[in-house]
Amino acid sequence: MIIIHDARLPGAALRNLRKYGDCISFITSGITSEAISGHPDIFFFPCEKKLIVAPNVPAHYLEKLHNHHIHFQIGQSPVGADSENAASYNVVMTPRFLIHHQNRTDKIILQQAENRQRIHVNQSFTRCSLIPLPDESFITSDGGIAKVLQSYSLPFLQVNPTDIFLSPYKNGFIGGCMGVYEETVFVIGSLNHYSDGKKLRCYLEDKEYQIVELYDGPLWDGGSLFFFNSSSL
Repeated sequence: MIIIHDARLPGAALRNLRKYGDCISFITSGITSEAISGHPDIFFFPCEKKLIVAPNVPAHYLEKLHNHHIHFQIGQSPVGADSENAASYNVVMTPRFLIHHQNRTDKIILQQAENRQRIHVNQSFTRCSLIPLPDESFITSDGGIAKVLQSYSLPFLQVNPTDIFLSPYKNGFIGGCMGVYEETVFVIGSLNHYSDGKKLRCYLEDKEYQIVELYDGPLWDGGSLFFFNSSSL
């Protein structure tokens, strides 16, 4: 298994993550704001059997993807510094839906999702704020997204973002501190250090998902964790 993660992950979290696969530590400079400069969900979009990659991802990461036999396609929209051009790949796709800000999403992603129902949300950073589970239920830390999910009668859990760490901001987002591989939910941090940790743990355990807490500390927004089985891409 190959895992793409922010290169600045807490040391204990990274050591534990490496037990599950080969890690690609990701970071950029001078492209977007420093806080999200290593976030996979800003530069990459997992799309069924391929990875959509921002055209200004540094070339040596493309070489790493190639060496790990991860099939990828270059998107049309370069990542930039503001919300209008930093969220083009920050999209959620499920077998039935594309959930996104309709004016932000890269055109290659729209082409790949042409057979899915599109759901617009006002939150540009949709993937940061919303994590899909394999049973097509959701966890979100954004009230606006929660209202949209409710209007479509989609099952979800809404949680509090206020004690999710993302320096220098007052808080991060729930999608940014989690990643999902098959029936396992990985958490960058411990739910014991999270105000809604008990509620979130119960929600996942009731659905029989395994929870892996990567270190004993606060939830840390690293722009999600992306997991790939290279033989299937």
